[in-house]
Amino acid sequence: MLEIKKIAILGTGLMAHAIVQEFAQNGYEVHMIGRSDASNNRALKNIETNLTNLKDKGLINEEDIKAASNNIYTHLRIEEMPNDVDLVIESVLEDLDLKRDLFKKIESLCSEKTILASNTSSFPPSQIAKDLKNPERFLNTHYFNPAYLVPLVELVKTEKTEDKYIEIVFDLYTKIGKNPVILKKEFPGFVANRLQIAMLREALHIVQSGVATAQDVDTVIKSSIGRRWAVAGVFEVCELAGLDLFSKIAKELLPTMDSSTEVSPLAIEKVKAGELGAKTGKGFYEWTPESIVALKKKIADHLIAMNS
Repeated sequence: MLEIKKIAILGTGLMAHAIVQEFAQNGYEVHMIGRSDASNNRALKNIETNLTNLKDKGLINEEDIKAASNNIYTHLRIEEMPNDVDLVIESVLEDLDLKRDLFKKIESLCSEKTILASNTSSFPPSQIAKDLKNPERFLNTHYFNPAYLVPLVELVKTEKTEDKYIEIVFDLYTKIGKNPVILKKEFPGFVANRLQIAMLREALHIVQSGVATAQDVDTVIKSSIGRRWAVAGVFEVCELAGLDLFSKIAKELLPTMDSSTEVSPLAIEKVKAGELGAKTGKGFYEWTPESIVALKKKIADHLIAMNS
């Protein structure tokens, strides 16, 4: 079995820099490929901020930060990446043609042992790998933000992906403390995003129906099921109560719940009004640069506490 020692990450953004950081913290040689010196430097700064926060919480020390930083190498072109990397993870814009072109180039530059993976959150991996000469070495490694703190990685294979490569990547993630899950087959949105969208659809329906405000819905989730789901999944909780009770409740509720296959009219109204959320300063909430930073820190601090 191939032992992963050297890893390349394509991208420097929100997800990519945290993926680089986590592997570097765990002693792997990591090659980060960005589009510019500015993007690489921004990623390194974000990594430094994350590591400093971990140090302030007492989870790592200055030597750990130095060791992680020394494991990171930056490049501006794919051609600069060592051709003997064991694993390449792409985490760039959600553009199918861009991803296909990148992987064709990567495949031509890497050795035949290199495992190729995408961090796409929307495209089935078979669509990205369709032009590859060796699609058996391709899979999806779907992370969640912030990637260095959320333990789940969804591993998604195509019909052509060989099981041994899934097993190698599964073992890698297990070794560094992640909770990888291997999906049995491709499925749009995989698992977590489908569950998230299903909840958001009903949450928007509740607000549009005048039952509660968006803020109240968030309070309900944070004060009840959100806390419980951190330690017990939906099936575990359901079976504690009993599938018979669930069936009775579902029989009453399902006919009244949103089953639309279209985007919520309320969400469409918000988008048309330019009220996109944090990126525009207004959505269901009013946002300032300070409140955005505060919420991100609150989330990170909570996840750090859970991982401690």
